[in-house]
Formats: sequence, structure tokens, C-alpha cells
Amino acid sequence: MQRNVRPNPERRSYLQQLVTEFQDSSSKQNKEQVLANLANFAYDPQNFEYLRQLNIIELFLDQLIESDARFVEFAVGGLCNLSLDPENRDRIIRKDGVRIVIHCLSSDIEEVVLSAITTLMSLVTTETKNEIVCSSVIECMSKFSKSTNRRLSNLANVFLQDFCSRTRDDQVTSQ
Repeated sequence: MQRNVRPNPERRSYLQQLVTEFQDSSSKQNKEQVLANLANFAYDPQNFEYLRQLNIIELFLDQLIESDARFVEFAVGGLCNLSLDPENRDRIIRKDGVRIVIHCLSSDIEEVVLSAITTLMSLVTTETKNEIVCSSVIECMSKFSKSTNRRLSNLANVFLQDFCSRTRDDQVTSQ
């Protein structure tokens, strides 16, 4: 899918400034704000090429293994925004993103879990399906589907219906 995106050197320069600020800042609060801004820029397909050039996908993935919950929240949100694009999806997959995002399912923060589920749904390909639709993830989704939190239960049910109905049918048949 080709997009007609006009080059915007100012936008790329601004994104570069944000990355530099994130890397150079010693303030947790500044880093949080920059990460939130980068995640917001990840909504716009016009920014995708710049985000790839500046290795922001990798920056987001690196933050998922940090202990700071807000960093994880903004980073997985950014990946969620980027993952629908096939080029971004493939890059996330190549950088071991599936394994890292699956780890986010154990978060206590609702937005992290919701973004992780949505991201995983975008990352399902013929190559990654067995890694994503595995027993531990199905178990998580089954647990989430019973949650009193409607957003979580609805999203988990969509995951189970879209990716696991055949797997579950096969498991029931083999029992």
C-alpha cells in the first residue's frame, strides 16, 4: 500500500529533537513527556517513515523491558499505533517484539494490557501465529474474557474469536 506522503524535513527534524531529548535527559518526567509525544506522533501514517528512520520502534521496544510503568504504557501505546502498518509490523516482529509485547499481558495497568492485546492482534501473521496464539496467551485471554472490565473482556473475546476459535475447536476435538 503506497501512500502519497510529501517529505517534511521540519517534522523529521522535530522528531529527531525529541529522540535526542529522550536520550540526553536525566529527568524521568521529561523522558515520560517525550515518550508520550512520540507515541502520539505514531498515530499519523505520514510520520511512519521518519519514525523508522529514527529507530523509534526500537526505542519503544527497549522501553517495554524497563521497570517504569509509565514508560511501558507510552511505549506499548506507540507500538500499538504503529503495528497496523505492514512495514512497521514486520520491523516489530524482526526485533523480537512479539515476545516482548506478550510479556506486557502480565501488567497491572489496564492501558498496557489493552494496547498489548491490540498490538498482538496486529502482529499475527502466518509466521507469528504459533508464537502469539499459544497456550499461555490463550490462557491469558480466557482469563481476561471473564473480567468485569468490559473493555478488557470485549477485547479478549475478539482476540479469542478471531484467532483461537479453530485452535480451541481442535483442542476440544482431540480430548
